[in-house]
Amino acid sequence: MTFLKDRTGAAIIAGSAVIVLGLASCSSTGGRPDSSGSGMGAGTADTPRATVAMITHEVPGDSFWDLIRKGAETAAAKDNIELRYSADPEAPNQANLVQSAIDSDVDGIAVTLAKPEAMAPAVESALSAGIPVVAFNSGFDQYKADDIQQYFGQDEMLAGVAAGERLDKDGAKKVLCVIQEQGQVALESRCAGVTKGFRGQTEILNVNSKDMPSVESTITAKLQQDPSVDHVVALGAPIALTAAQSVTNAGSDAKVVTFDTNAALVDAIKSGAVQWAVDQQPFLQGYLAVDSLWLYLNNGNTIGGGTPTLTGPAFIDQSNIDSVAEYAENGTR
Repeated sequence: MTFLKDRTGAAIIAGSAVIVLGLASCSSTGGRPDSSGSGMGAGTADTPRATVAMITHEVPGDSFWDLIRKGAETAAAKDNIELRYSADPEAPNQANLVQSAIDSDVDGIAVTLAKPEAMAPAVESALSAGIPVVAFNSGFDQYKADDIQQYFGQDEMLAGVAAGERLDKDGAKKVLCVIQEQGQVALESRCAGVTKGFRGQTEILNVNSKDMPSVESTITAKLQQDPSVDHVVALGAPIALTAAQSVTNAGSDAKVVTFDTNAALVDAIKSGAVQWAVDQQPFLQGYLAVDSLWLYLNNGNTIGGGTPTLTGPAFIDQSNIDSVAEYAENGTR
């Protein structure tokens, strides 16, 4: 079988966005029975070996990206794909990594678009070279402008609105939305959505996630300065855990809620240190990004019918945390 390395793909039927609610342990894509003993595999595809580059804006130390990578590795093992993962939080460096992947003649590229304007030329170069590109995690509002056919992630504005509406139901009056990287479109959209969906007062606080002691002290100082803040909205699990410590430091009654999860956050929800989390299923994003490229290369398939494939949002709280905890311990949620 030969690979399809063009930008057209097969004919598709337009439809609404697909909300992916879960990931089965086996795939309908076929393959030999799993003999790895890992419990997650679905065999290895009898298709030619392909090389896929995954380039993200991962921030060192943020375990969220471990889930992305594990999902990608799981799909790559099933699909007989060599996965080349690389990351840089700085957009120009991330664009350079995309160019390096193009120069090494990979068969497909999966990329995040946290700062899409900086990434657009590199994406255009990949498509011009006949390399299919999918976007995931960041770039919901921009991927189509870059002529990318497929996107896997959540609508960050929609997720923010849902969080804001839940804050209303929780009785919040004033919330502090903490952005850990200014200019990152997904984070900005989340807080904008919270502001739109919440009927109370929302204040934005910018911090630098590369300096977590500074994050802790900045949130602590804000809570001490303004005791009317009754909820802190974090945009990532490490920030949420730090915010919980800041609440203690400040002697504040504020409650912490967050976007995204990791194993430590599961424990924080169980203990009540964090009230709830908006889950976008990062393992699934990584998995679908790689698996979609395998489908496209081998069968001309695209997923989503021209619309984004949504992996969230969903809420995780004490009512359903036990159903997630097992998978979190395994490093897949």
